[in-house]
Amino acid sequence: MAKNASIFVKLGAILSLFLMIVVLAESRATLVDLTVACDKVIGVKAGDDCTSISQSVKLSLASFLTINPNINCVSIFVGQWVCVDGSVSK
Repeated sequence: MAKNASIFVKLGAILSLFLMIVVLAESRATLVDLTVACDKVIGVKAGDDCTSISQSVKLSLASFLTINPNINCVSIFVGQWVCVDGSVSK
């Protein structure tokens, strides 16, 4: 029984590694191929975060992050310029 469990653990590890490589490759290809054109920016105010900014300009969080590909929502700071209207093309 322990031998079978070991096989499943190894298969799980290999599958996880494969999935991480695929996701990394796709994200790199996506970021390299996209061109972002920003039409309007605003400065971050005290208390703002990515979610509150996207909601205030009626964007989904996913759209906000797409037009701000280099933003780090964990360390957003007052005065930082963020794009709130733009387009993405390949």
